[in-house]
Amino acid sequence: IIQQHLETYLRLAREDDWGGERVPAYVEREFRHYLECGILAYGFARARCPDCGHDFLVAFSCKGRSVCPSCNARRMAETAAHLVDHVIPPLPVRQWVLSVPKRLRWYLEREPHAVSAVLHILLRVIEAHLRATIPAASPRARLGAVSFVHRFGSALNRHVHFDETVLVLALRAPAGAQIRSRRIGHCGIIDGLFDPGEDGQVRFLQAPAPTTDEMAAITEQVRRRVLRWFARSALLEPAEARDMLSWAHGGFSLDAPVRIAGADRAGLERLLRYCARPPFALERLAQINPHQLVYHLPKPRRDGRTTLVLSPLELIDALAALISPPRRHRHRYHGVLAPNSPLRAAATGYGREEPPVLGTSEDRVSDRREAENRLSSTLLWAMLLARLFEALPLVCPNCGANTCLPEEVRIIAFITEAAPVEQILLALGEPPRPPPISPARGPPAWDEAPEPASDWDLVAQPELKLEFDQRITW
Repeated sequence: IIQQHLETYLRLAREDDWGGERVPAYVEREFRHYLECGILAYGFARARCPDCGHDFLVAFSCKGRSVCPSCNARRMAETAAHLVDHVIPPLPVRQWVLSVPKRLRWYLEREPHAVSAVLHILLRVIEAHLRATIPAASPRARLGAVSFVHRFGSALNRHVHFDETVLVLALRAPAGAQIRSRRIGHCGIIDGLFDPGEDGQVRFLQAPAPTTDEMAAITEQVRRRVLRWFARSALLEPAEARDMLSWAHGGFSLDAPVRIAGADRAGLERLLRYCARPPFALERLAQINPHQLVYHLPKPRRDGRTTLVLSPLELIDALAALISPPRRHRHRYHGVLAPNSPLRAAATGYGREEPPVLGTSEDRVSDRREAENRLSSTLLWAMLLARLFEALPLVCPNCGANTCLPEEVRIIAFITEAAPVEQILLALGEPPRPPPISPARGPPAWDEAPEPASDWDLVAQPELKLEFDQRITW
């Protein structure tokens, strides 16, 4: 679809009379890199099987963040695997869900500082609640959080929200009536706090399950603080904030229904994959004919529809709106998991084989360097796909041996120049040229238009609905 209609979409976007915004450069760059992903004609790596000595080629990937399904799956699996293996300790996690009124939707979509402010308010309120429910917690006790910034919805719609794991908080924006709430948050919070003791040991203090009254009190506190911040930031008029405070329902909703046990690492990884998911699911997209596509929704909409019928240009336009701008983080760390937190090494290693302790500053620097060296190691692409799809993708085509492990992979060379690439592909019988990209197409010609119906009169003029006397001088 993108290969056949991208140039047409870009040409229409450059027209002044198209009525839409021009396509940003990073959006066009993302689409063009996707068209080069996995194509041997754009370069490849030459690998050798250690068992039989057979050479085979591995195409380069685009490493995109928004369009490419393969790269999105790899990035999703890598993020979840990194957080489960190296960041989040084996402790219970509770999921929290926050909703805000639709009236605040516009600001959350267009004001990045508003999204960050609501996120920080929610974190501070939950952390204060955990301190109040744990009598043994000191004022230095902190929680840990990882927030995922999403700019998309499940129906190919654009809205800014967070999925955060506190270790999961999300800000999302479904539509609704004026007083109906708009979901902006999924929080999976560790059921407790990390407290640095006087003896240098880091303790984890588990919190009890929140009651109905406690949830109502937290919701009310979040509602008042968020509306106060919007009024103080001049995004809402003080009268509008007071009016929203007077609502009986309030428009805000907070719930904590799901709790994942500390030993359920597979369940936690599935939750993190959901938080780090790509903007759309390729398996939900189907093509009816060359001019119509169907996208199956994960759940029915308010009007009962379960599918979206799109044209190819409408699909590309929807995907272009979901592409995140460059140099913006997809997830952020908070609390004891923040990069500059002195408790980060102790919190990430808590409950593992050798839980670290708080020592001198030199010991903390040494532990931090070891942790950075350990965390900076990247997983192999093939192992990430094997972890996600439970199948080893890199198999020798000659002997069938799996060559996914680091000690079994032997990369002989990287071929990127056009002439050697063409010679090698011609010798192997592979296409030496990339698939052609269809040029931009204009509107259909008059002779290609459908035949008019038999009752059409192309000469007769339509009758006027209103009587008009041209003799009158106005």
